[in-house]
Amino acid sequence: MPLEKEDGAKVLQLITSRYNKREWRKKIEKTLSLPPSGLKDEHQRKTFLYLKIGLQAYKSRRADAPSWIVGGFATKEVIDRALFNPAVIDPQFSKDHVAGLGEDPGLEVDEVWWEDMLVNWFEEPEEEVEAEEEDKEAEGSDSSAEADQSSKEKSQSDHQNTTS
Repeated sequence: MPLEKEDGAKVLQLITSRYNKREWRKKIEKTLSLPPSGLKDEHQRKTFLYLKIGLQAYKSRRADAPSWIVGGFATKEVIDRALFNPAVIDPQFSKDHVAGLGEDPGLEVDEVWWEDMLVNWFEEPEEEVEAEEEDKEAEGSDSSAEADQSSKEKSQSDHQNTTS
């Protein structure tokens, strides 16, 4: 289930404000490696993709996994570019869309919050999954019942044809 708008804003603030804190760098890199589909808000998803691509370190084609430049001047430049000119993210973006970047999300964003956020990024609601499984089972039993009925009718007609 994608993150709600409030949690998505905290993730973007975390990435853009705590990149120079050594204890957060690995967590920020892990967050950048996540798929953008984890953010529900389209504007946040575009901003996340901008950061993900902008902070991706150069690697050769033969390199295994992507890596990110988190910390230092290059990271600050990517963030400042978005704050100065939001159109680099999307032509329709205004200063309001990037207003929260670079601001610390607050004390409530700690390691426990971050781990919960990771779970929510990928978690599917159980109710919908169970409902879908029940629908599939019902469809499967209906179609198998129909298949059994048609095979019985066919075998009866074959039997009548051979006896006559």
